[in-house]
Amino acid sequence: MARDLGLAAGGILSYFTRHRTAANLLLAVLVAAGLYAAPQMRAQFFPDVIVDDITINVAWDGAGAEDVDAAIVEVLQPTLQAVDGVTETSSRSREGQATINLEFEPGWDMRQAEEDIVAAIDSVADLPADAEDPKTVRRRWSDRVTDVVIKGPVGVDQLANFADEFVSRLFAAGVTRSTIRGIAAPETVVEVTSLDLIRHDVTMRQIADAIAEEAETDPAGDVSGAARVRTGVAKRSAGQIADIVLRTAEDGTPLVVGDVARIRVGDVDRDRAYFVGPDPAISIRVDRSANGDAIRMQRQVEEVAAEMQATLPTGVEISLIRTLAESITGRLNTLLDNGLIGLALVVSLLFLFLNTRTALWVAAGIPVAMTATIAIMFATGLTINMISLFALIITLGIVVDDAIVVGEHADFRARRLGESPTVAAESAARRMFTPVFAASMTTIIAFFGLVAIGGRFGDLIRDIPITVIVVLVASLVECFLILPNHMRHALTHTARQHWYDWPSRQVNRGFRLVRERLFRPFIATVIWARYPVVALAILALASQAVLFISGDVPWRFFNAPERNSVTGNFAMAPGATRNDTLEMMQALQG
Repeated sequence: MARDLGLAAGGILSYFTRHRTAANLLLAVLVAAGLYAAPQMRAQFFPDVIVDDITINVAWDGAGAEDVDAAIVEVLQPTLQAVDGVTETSSRSREGQATINLEFEPGWDMRQAEEDIVAAIDSVADLPADAEDPKTVRRRWSDRVTDVVIKGPVGVDQLANFADEFVSRLFAAGVTRSTIRGIAAPETVVEVTSLDLIRHDVTMRQIADAIAEEAETDPAGDVSGAARVRTGVAKRSAGQIADIVLRTAEDGTPLVVGDVARIRVGDVDRDRAYFVGPDPAISIRVDRSANGDAIRMQRQVEEVAAEMQATLPTGVEISLIRTLAESITGRLNTLLDNGLIGLALVVSLLFLFLNTRTALWVAAGIPVAMTATIAIMFATGLTINMISLFALIITLGIVVDDAIVVGEHADFRARRLGESPTVAAESAARRMFTPVFAASMTTIIAFFGLVAIGGRFGDLIRDIPITVIVVLVASLVECFLILPNHMRHALTHTARQHWYDWPSRQVNRGFRLVRERLFRPFIATVIWARYPVVALAILALASQAVLFISGDVPWRFFNAPERNSVTGNFAMAPGATRNDTLEMMQALQG
């Protein structure tokens, strides 16, 4: 036969069709791997699109935006663009401030990039003399999990102590990225007079480098934007900074920072406060890293909050707001429910058009292919998110199509051609392999092109082609290595008619009636009037294209989900006091 396979491929199909346990063993392995991987897969809203970038800020007090652009941006940007690994640069000039942002290739060594940028900046000698030294900031990727609010009829200092304890408990539970907001940020100031620098023969750079080196070996977090970031290590005290050794004399006497400088500790008040009703509050933002699971971290935060709530004074409460995990769970459940409804409809149609045993084994291929897909997704580092779950849902029909072709052809050969169940199942697998494989390959090639899309958009949609390709491969394995063996057993019991096949017999009788009396005459008419039909098809296509070209059908990449919160903003007139602002805020709350 023209469609028959070669000896090697045909031998594999025959082996799995005739062997007693090979197909079932393969099925058990695929299902077990999927069941093992499913609870361990990370769930998130969208795939992580991580961009490695570094921002350079230069302050120049009193300079206009044009002067900043000409004297700083146009001088620094060409040098920074030449740094290895930079893929894109952007800059912004405003009064008294220049900002240059550098994006790097995915996976680039960012520590080396920081060193290269510092070296490039040091090589620029013609920056304005009264401009401040450029400051580099490397943005570390994070994704908000939830905000924890601690509020109560107590002072802000007391709430700050509760917040510190809560962060410590989070760190002990394994949640290491948290930011406290709503309190004054601690600030340690090291003051050195010029006379002390000359007396001890040291420079400000030597003092700064010594402190920075000690801080890097025992990091405690960064302070920026009125936020105190904790990493689980206590912040160095003024006494510890004073004991940092600058150098050691020949007689072994150390020169420490405290001998040269005066160290004081204070707070930086950013004039920002949080309230819940009339009570003051403090907010703790909890973030996850690229490898963190938002839903699992949400559970950990809820457990820590419940444990600590029992120890707090009366009136002090801990609550969670803006919980991303709830949004993730809700939207994933919506997609999952839609997928299950689609699966139920597909299975129902199978039982209407195929006999019960054939439909049963064809439908069984769906969970097998899906569990195998989940196992491969877990092994390759993919996550369950809106994109990958959508790809799983759109492939439900494709998975069934492959199994229907093989299963129905085996049933046809047994019923109409009178072949034995073994021969019918084996022949169906051998004859249908080429067309089904070719059809799957065309789909794989079409989706594979999406993998080549680069940039942030490519990273966002990459889960779609990878998931679809994995599902198609798993479907091919199921319908050619597992299904024929099951069809061999199913066909041995189809010689007699059974009561549970009555629905499919009635539907097929009606289907044949529609095919012969309606569909055949309709197709004959279409072929006879082929030119008018083609003209109508072109006209319909052109009319739809016009809707897009004219803008009557707007294009939007993503519809933002509705939020369950309302934000109110107000600005006070110049001269308003803090109490005036509080009164206005309370009136807005009421």
